Formats: sequence, structure tokens, C-alpha cells
Amino acid sequence: MKLKQRVVLLAILLAIFIFTKVFLIDNLETSAANREDQRSFQRMMDGLRVELDPRLDHTLQSPWEIAAQWVVPREVYPEETPELGAILHAMATEKVIKADVGYKGTQLKALLILEGGQKVVFKPKRYSRDHVVEGEPYAGYDRHNAEVAAFHLDRPTYVLIHLRPSSRNQLQSVLGFRRAPLVVGRFMNLRTEIKPVATEQLLSTFLKLGNNSCFYGKCYYCRETEPACADINIMEGSVTLWLPDVWPLQKHRHPWGRTYREGKLARWEYDESYCDAVKKTSPYDVGPRLLDIIDTAIFDYLIGNADRHHYESFQDDEGASMLILLDNAKSFGNPSQDERSILAPLYQCCIIRVSTWNRMNHLKSRTLKSVLKSAMAHEPIAPVLSKAHLDAMDRRLLSILATVRQCTEQFGPDVVLVEDRMSLSHL
Repeated sequence: MKLKQRVVLLAILLAIFIFTKVFLIDNLETSAANREDQRSFQRMMDGLRVELDPRLDHTLQSPWEIAAQWVVPREVYPEETPELGAILHAMATEKVIKADVGYKGTQLKALLILEGGQKVVFKPKRYSRDHVVEGEPYAGYDRHNAEVAAFHLDRPTYVLIHLRPSSRNQLQSVLGFRRAPLVVGRFMNLRTEIKPVATEQLLSTFLKLGNNSCFYGKCYYCRETEPACADINIMEGSVTLWLPDVWPLQKHRHPWGRTYREGKLARWEYDESYCDAVKKTSPYDVGPRLLDIIDTAIFDYLIGNADRHHYESFQDDEGASMLILLDNAKSFGNPSQDERSILAPLYQCCIIRVSTWNRMNHLKSRTLKSVLKSAMAHEPIAPVLSKAHLDAMDRRLLSILATVRQCTEQFGPDVVLVEDRMSLSHL
């Protein structure tokens, strides 16, 4: 073989050797990184599970005092809450010392006072987990499990971001708005826990259907012919922690609220420039409120809540208060229905918080349903959601991401992605 041919052959063999070595090393590094990614992700998933541990060894405060001190204008509780499990446990187990009809509204609920004087709202089970609510997206009774699932979606969760094999892993917050009051599932014995401490007004709405204890309460749509019934005496429901009285609420009409009248559209449903008008009105012209509206639209779209016709904030805050995520029970009605109109604030305004976009975008590499399912694993009423509803959330997340991308393609990321507290007067 000629010398030139030998040199070429040796060069080829050397190149193959180097390529193979680099390929193997790269694959080994990638595999090791992926294994570490999976281990870190599993640790994250394990950390999402709020075990209902009753211990509060490190403090002499009651769980109610701790929860009350957490509340500030921009969050219901802080990101790190080691006492959260104990407070949820107290909500799910503490003795009921008084039971009354719920505060005014359209849906059945009871107002309970727990040992220690804490007010909570009890919403009874009306549907099985796999029941599909047909009709309008806001149709049907309140869903108690929707309140539970919405709380866990809103609370701090984390997703692992693997940047590249040689880099460190980072944990980023996903959702974690922390704007929904604390909620937990609970089983109530109507005969031994509720009736002995019930007011006359509530007691007058109790009845028996077969062997089952039932009540219909007092509300706009409460009817004796449509009571909520226990399984004999045991009733499943959700318990929502009442916000501290030192933080009075102010009710606002939602700018993207529906008319609830057949054939009559709200302005946002036909006016393409509607968001421009909203941006010129208080409290949406300055401060965080419009961005809160858009966060809420994303939250509501994920859970299928098309019934936020009003919303609450704290009083006397000069527009700085968060939009509080109250009353999420008209969610998770129909898993096959993705009501795009819920996203109108997002696709009409075409702005979103950078932090919210990062949370949504980072989550796409992990299924939202897995994160939420893990977060709800220790719920007393688990499983909280059916598989169909969990699958729907993953599908809706992709739709949100696509909507934001359409906005950035049209207006550019510098216009669409805005800082958390940026004034909107210039947009």
C-alpha cells in the first residue's frame, strides 16, 4: 500500500476513534445528567406532597394564628410554609363548634366554626369524580373537589429545568401565585358533627332521602327538591379557610365578565379593541391589577372556570392588592370542553408577566397533571380529580403557550413580556 493511502487510512481510523470516544463520553455525560434530572425531579415531586402532619412542635401558636399572620396584600401565604400540613390537618379534623347556613350567594354551602374560633366554608359533594357537566361552561352545581384542586394548583410547586449536561440544575417556581385561600377535603358526619351544633335556620333544611341525611341550606338556587346528600350520615366536602377579618374584602365587577343572557354579548365579546379601553380605566391603568387579571385568566382556563363574573381584592389598597382567587368551584365540569373565551384577557391584551410566562414555559417539559397529582397525593378525599380532567390541563397548557407565541410573533417579546409590577400606561 502506498504511503499516501496509508496516511489517509490512518487519518480515517483516527477520526472514527475520536468521534466514537467523544460520542460515548457525551452520551455518558448526558445519561448521567438525565439520571440526576430524574432523581431531582422525583425529589421535587415528593416535596409537593403536603402531608397532613398535625405537629406544630416549633411554635406555641394555634394553626389559625399562623395562617392569619401569613396574609399580606400580595399573597395569602408565603412561599415556604413548613406549617401548611398542620394547618390543613386542623381544617380537616378540628371539632365543629357551630354550623350555620352559608353566606349569601347562589350555591349551597355551610358556614362552620371550628375549635379555636376559626371560620371555614364547607361545600358538599354533589357529583362523582367522573361526572361530566354538560351545557354552558358555567353550568351545574359547585364542585367541592374543584376548590381543592384549584388550591393545590395555585400553591407553590416546582419544576426542574435541565439547561445542559455541564450546567447545574435549577428549580423554578410553577404557578405558585399563592392567591387562593387554603382548602382541604373533609368527611363530615352530619348526625354527630353538624346537627348537634347547627342553628335552627340550618337544621330546618335537613331531611332524609331513604337512609341518607341531606340538607339544602339557604342560597339563591337552594331548593328542598335539590339537596346535597350524605352516604348515610358521612358527607364528603371541601373546607375553605376564612380570610382574617382584619383584611376586609372589596368586590369588583370583572372587566371580562359574561352577561349570562342568551343572545346578549358583553363588549369584550365583539370589540377587538376592548383591552385598550380597559387599560385607560382604574384600577387597570396603573399597578398590577391588569396583570393579575391575565394571570387569573390563565389559571381559570387551566381549571375550566368560566364563571368569574366578579372578583375580590383587599380594601383600601390603592390598587396594590392581589386579585384573590376565591370561589373556584365552577371548575372541572367538562374535561373535553376547552373554553377559549376564558383566555380573552390574554389574547386581547397580548401581555403577560415574565414570571408567569417562565412558569408556563418551563412546565411544558413536565406534564402538569403529574405535578398536580403529586401535590394532591395526601388529600383526605384523594383522588381529587379524574384522569380526564388531569389530561385536559396538559392540553390547555399547550394552548396557553401557543397563544403567547402568537402574541410575540405579532408584537414582539419586548411588548408582550412585561415585568411583574410594570406600569401599563405606556402600553
